[in-house]
Amino acid sequence: MIVLAAQLESVSTRKDKTVKLTFGSQELAPQEAGNIMSLANSFCFLAIKSETFTVTEKELLTQIKADQMTNTAKTPSQRLRGVLYVLFTQNNEGFDKFDAFYIFKLEQMIEHFKSKLTQ
Repeated sequence: MIVLAAQLESVSTRKDKTVKLTFGSQELAPQEAGNIMSLANSFCFLAIKSETFTVTEKELLTQIKADQMTNTAKTPSQRLRGVLYVLFTQNNEGFDKFDAFYIFKLEQMIEHFKSKLTQ
């Protein structure tokens, strides 16, 4: 678990209805910076509080297991749709609307996995 003081610098919404949070911190020790960098692009849980965490609160946070909190996380199908949306925004492959792009990509995946089936 990484606990550090940070300032919430911005909050913005995205097209896929997710929220982007940007934090700034004071200079980090190399070990702390390395620990944070190793989490880049990883799904993590974040606790925010306007005052420092007590020892008891830190202990409680370390005891929480990810599966206890995943009820609020996106389902795998929601995650796939989100990834495909970002792909569409980066390269729409000639599609005007995301829905058509989404169906096309899903059909490609379905055909790929159907080809793996044995008769």
